[in-house]
Amino acid sequence: MRVIIKTKNLDLAEGLKNFTEEKFFGLQKFINILKKEEEKKTLAEVLVELEKETEHHKKGKIFNVKAQIHLPGRDLMAQADSDDLMKAVIAAKEGLKIEIEKYKFKNIDKNRRQQRKAGL
Repeated sequence: MRVIIKTKNLDLAEGLKNFTEEKFFGLQKFINILKKEEEKKTLAEVLVELEKETEHHKKGKIFNVKAQIHLPGRDLMAQADSDDLMKAVIAAKEGLKIEIEKYKFKNIDKNRRQQRKAGL
């Protein structure tokens, strides 16, 4: 799995980059898309955009994190706003985790419905 980080209106420090990659690499256990069984590599790419919304305001939600993952047949996206960048990264990761679980459940349910139809 690859994590691609893009920033807007802020600098990407090494600590922030490591923190973001560590959080989004945790999603790999929810994605069972394998290229080859012997290689154990996933085909998923996560695009993360870290944005500071304004330069002069210090009130309210000023950090925005958008995360997008490309899966077969669907692109999943999550977005989070916060006054703390780390909290926004965690919230975006949790939102993407929920979207991945919905995607997996929908595919499993679709297969079950097809098997029920074929059995009748």
